[in-house]
Amino acid sequence: MNPQAEAFKARTKRFALDVLNFTDSWPTGGSTGHVAYQLCKAATSVAANYRAACRGRSKAEFAAKIGTALEEADESLFWLEIAEGRALGRVPERKRLTAEANELTAILVQSNRTVRSNLSD
Repeated sequence: MNPQAEAFKARTKRFALDVLNFTDSWPTGGSTGHVAYQLCKAATSVAANYRAACRGRSKAEFAAKIGTALEEADESLFWLEIAEGRALGRVPERKRLTAEANELTAILVQSNRTVRSNLSD
């Protein structure tokens, strides 16, 4: 695998771990527990689906998994926005994770465009 893909795989895994650490201190009941669960689910899915994309057996499978990783990155961003609206977690960490989710989403949007363009060639 190329070094850029390995670096991005590590970056998405780090994002997942950081989100898990971020939500660990939140209360677990009620709506807060729901937000934490959904955020953790989406953030870990970014890493899992990018990893699956890298192991794709075809260009079409790679494209599908990149699309799913993109959806999960955008969903992570949504749940971080909900956390912002509810003032959950430490502000500096929430802002850092939101910036990272935005960057991951932007990278995956571009990857998705590129792979879909290559499929139509």
